[in-house]
Amino acid sequence: MIASIKKLELEFITPGKTSRGTLYTKPSWFFILEKDGNVGIGECSVIPGLNPEYTEGYEQRIFDIANQINKDTLPELSKPDAFPSIRFGLETALINLSQKVEGILYPSSFTRGEKSININGLIWMGNPTEMKSRISEKLNQGFKVLKLKVGALDFSEELSLLKSIRKEYSPSDLEIRLDANGAFHADEALNKLEQLSDFHIHSLEQPIKAGQWEKMAEICRQSPIPVALDEELIGTYNLDKKKKLVAAISPPYIILKPGLLGGFEASQEWIDIATENQVGWWVTSALESNVGLNAIAQWTFTLNPQTVQGLGTGQVFRNNISSPLYLKGPNLMYNPDTSWELGNIIN
Repeated sequence: MIASIKKLELEFITPGKTSRGTLYTKPSWFFILEKDGNVGIGECSVIPGLNPEYTEGYEQRIFDIANQINKDTLPELSKPDAFPSIRFGLETALINLSQKVEGILYPSSFTRGEKSININGLIWMGNPTEMKSRISEKLNQGFKVLKLKVGALDFSEELSLLKSIRKEYSPSDLEIRLDANGAFHADEALNKLEQLSDFHIHSLEQPIKAGQWEKMAEICRQSPIPVALDEELIGTYNLDKKKKLVAAISPPYIILKPGLLGGFEASQEWIDIATENQVGWWVTSALESNVGLNAIAQWTFTLNPQTVQGLGTGQVFRNNISSPLYLKGPNLMYNPDTSWELGNIIN
């Protein structure tokens, strides 16, 4: 097996604004594995400010793994260790290589173009006028579930925006999910959740910063809006600690981002724990290029999801990799008759 690495700086068409700051670009590294004339590609995607692993030695770690492979030593994948996104990139490259078909990791009726994955529309933060325009655009595309980022604007403006949405669209017409990215202060979170509940919100992701288990458990118990854990799961790799986290907080939902959690095996552990504890879940991508999104979508389909998923559409980047993935209304689909255009990372 021969391994090589390619870095791509993905450029946002419109800056992505969250409560953690504004993103204009983000980096991804790609494992390109070649064996017996076949190629497998996997993406190591990071979001500056979110991935705790993204430190000075991150890129060198990727090249070290490639050097190991080129010396006929495959790194141990059983532990996500401190580099979950790198493990995800290598895991998906190996799965892709094993299938011996470009872009295919999990052959299914999804990759044959017969079935789709229902997803929510993501509304990035912006001023009220921008957000209203983005909401109208998604609704016109046929989305029935929207996820709105909150926590960066003045809270009264966010309430006003939600009020205007509900004036036009009832809960039966439009499901609203919110994501605070930990923006609420622990002592004010319940009060804000009470105010937000007037607008029939499906769920709110990560109301407060991760690591406050006792406070998060209290919020989950008392919140009128079901809470979903997101950043709370990042950095937890030990199976026993995963079980303790879910038992201690008892959330209604958990959000699975395979690229941040250490890959598909690590994410499956969270699903098993959630199922045992009657906790709901859905899968969300994390600003991967179409290479990472494709891997996550194919894996997600194998889970037979029963709810709307949080997968991206690959349309936020100016220089994304062209792929068979496409959007039909609120459904993510795969066209097997469309070729991948991998010139950005192969050449």
